[in-house]
Amino acid sequence: MIRKLIPHLVAGAALAFSVGAHAADKLVIAATPVPHAEILEHIKPALAKEGIDLQIKVFTDYVQPAAQTNEKQVDGNFFLHQPYLEQFKKSHKNDIEVPVTKVHVEPFAAYSQKYKKVADIPDGATIAIPNDPSNSGRALLLLARNGLIKLKDTSNISSTQKDITDNPKKLKFRALEAATLPRVLNQVDVALINTNYALEAKLNPVKDSLFIEDANSPYANLLVAREDNKDSAAIKKLAAALNTPDVKKFIEEKYQGAVVPAF
Repeated sequence: MIRKLIPHLVAGAALAFSVGAHAADKLVIAATPVPHAEILEHIKPALAKEGIDLQIKVFTDYVQPAAQTNEKQVDGNFFLHQPYLEQFKKSHKNDIEVPVTKVHVEPFAAYSQKYKKVADIPDGATIAIPNDPSNSGRALLLLARNGLIKLKDTSNISSTQKDITDNPKKLKFRALEAATLPRVLNQVDVALINTNYALEAKLNPVKDSLFIEDANSPYANLLVAREDNKDSAAIKKLAAALNTPDVKKFIEEKYQGAVVPAF
């Protein structure tokens, strides 16, 4: 009798294992390494307890995470802010991304290996800025707020170099892909670098920057999904997990002001 029962017990165990193995909902999120992927790694255990198998697909650029979200190769992304999303939608007609929740702000900052004060920046200095429209506008606004240039409208987050009305130091601008800016810091006088890339390059925005945005920034980083899955149970659980007191504490303690909670 026992021998007869063993095959049934083994089959039952295999079935139970199979059901258990598929019980978790897989959720694939595209993210840049710092701080986005780090924050997602932090919440993986909590999501696992809620039946969510969070898988993080790491990218080092600002195009593929959004593109792969649209192409349904991933379920969503965590790397961009609203101005970037709006610009991406304009240049990609089939974009179906939608913001789900705000998570944090990465105060944008200027860095220099040559100068310690704004007043020391010489005439004709070369300033490196991101080349994507939303972040280049952000860079110009920060330069204007620190008196280096004047713009037509200091509330226009889409400002371009054509909107510069006064450039008293005759600054020269180099627009480069955001990810490359830390690598050219020694080749220019000043570089305006997104915080995720600054942190990857071991730059502390609070301690190492020449000047930095204040906390009143419209550039909160978002969890983004698609129109067809934004209301799914898995995305809702992820959004809730990203807006907990535990995550707020993690951000504040780990990044020491270089990343600021936006919830």
